[in-house]
Amino acid sequence: MKIELSENKVMFNNGRSIQEIHPFWLRERVDGEEFLDKGTQQRLFDPSTMNSEVFIKKATISNGFLEINFNDGVSSKINIDKIASEFLNKDTVIKSIEKIKWDSSLKNIKNYNYNESFIESREMHDLLVSFYKYGFVIIKNVPTENNYIINFANSIGSVRRTNFGEHFNVRSKSNPNDLAYTTLHLSPHTDNPYRNPVPCIQILHCIENEVKGGLSTLVDGYTVTENLKKEDPESYKILSEIKVRFKFTDKNVVLEDWSELIHLDENKEFKQVRFSPRLDYVPMLEKNKLDLYYKARKKLSDLYNSKKNIIEFKLEPKDLMMMDNYRILHGRTKFDPKEGKRFLQGCYIDFDSTEGKLRHLKRKFAI
Repeated sequence: MKIELSENKVMFNNGRSIQEIHPFWLRERVDGEEFLDKGTQQRLFDPSTMNSEVFIKKATISNGFLEINFNDGVSSKINIDKIASEFLNKDTVIKSIEKIKWDSSLKNIKNYNYNESFIESREMHDLLVSFYKYGFVIIKNVPTENNYIINFANSIGSVRRTNFGEHFNVRSKSNPNDLAYTTLHLSPHTDNPYRNPVPCIQILHCIENEVKGGLSTLVDGYTVTENLKKEDPESYKILSEIKVRFKFTDKNVVLEDWSELIHLDENKEFKQVRFSPRLDYVPMLEKNKLDLYYKARKKLSDLYNSKKNIIEFKLEPKDLMMMDNYRILHGRTKFDPKEGKRFLQGCYIDFDSTEGKLRHLKRKFAI
C-alpha cells in the first residue's frame, strides 16, 4: 500500500487498484499549530462550513510526508503513514494484536507486580497487550484497603456502574440476588448477558481467601467457538444466528436483552460470546429448528465445561484479575465457608478504557 502522485492528484495504491484521494478529504487533515490544537489534537477550524470545491495546486512527496498546497492558500505536510492507515479502515493499535488461542494446557502466562508507578509504566503497556492476546491478566500485590479496586479501575478508564453498584462484594450471604453470592459451584459463564451493552471487562480483586475450594476457573470462548466452527459448522451456524432472551430480575429492576450465544461482526468473524444458561430463554421456533438448536447448545455447553478447555487456580489475597467479558467465561469451584473467609470485590470497565490507555502508552513510549 502506498501513496502516489499523478500530476496534482494524490492516489492510493493498495496493490490491486489505484484510486484518487479526494482533495477535500486531504484538506480536512491538514497538520500544524494553526490548524490543530497541540494538546487535544482537535481541529481549530470547522470543515463543515468550508467550500467543498477545493483542489490541489501542487503536491510533492518527501521523507515520508505529503507536502501539499491547496487553492484556498493553505499549505501543509501530512504524514503518509497516517493517510495509509486510514485507508485500512481499522484500528491498527488494537486489531494488530493477534488473539492467542488457549486451553487447559496453558502454562507460565506472565503475572504482573503492582507498584505506585505501574499504571503509567512500560510494563502496563505490556500488560494490556497480553490482555488482548489472552483475554485475561493477573496482577499481584494490589492493595486491598478502602475499595482499592475502584482506584485501580479509574486509573485505566472509568468504572461502569450497574444495579450492583459501582463495585460489588463477592462473598456468601443470606437471600442473595445472584448465585455468585453463595458457596455453590459456578459453571463457566459470562457476566451480565442481559444488559445492552454488556459490560466489556470484569475486574475481580481478591481481598481474603482462606478456603481450600473456591478455585477460579477460566475458559477461552474464542478458542472453543473457533474449534466448534471447524468441527461442527451446522451447530456453529445456528448458535450464531438465533437470538435468545437473557433476563435478570431484582427487587427494583428487570433487565432484558436478546443476543446470539456466538455473536459475529460484520465480516462474520468472532466478536462476542454470551453464555449464562440460568438466565437465557430460547424463543418459540419450529420443532425441527429447536431440535437442532438444543443439540447445538448442549454441544457448546459440553465444550465450555470440558476439563480440556478449563484452567483452574486459586486467587490469593492482593491478586487482581482482569477479564474480557466478551471472550472469557469464568466460574468457581464450590467451597466450605466453615474453612474460613473468601472475599472478592468486583467491578466493570469498558473497552474504551483499555484501548485508550494502550494508545496513550504507545504514544508515550513511542512504541
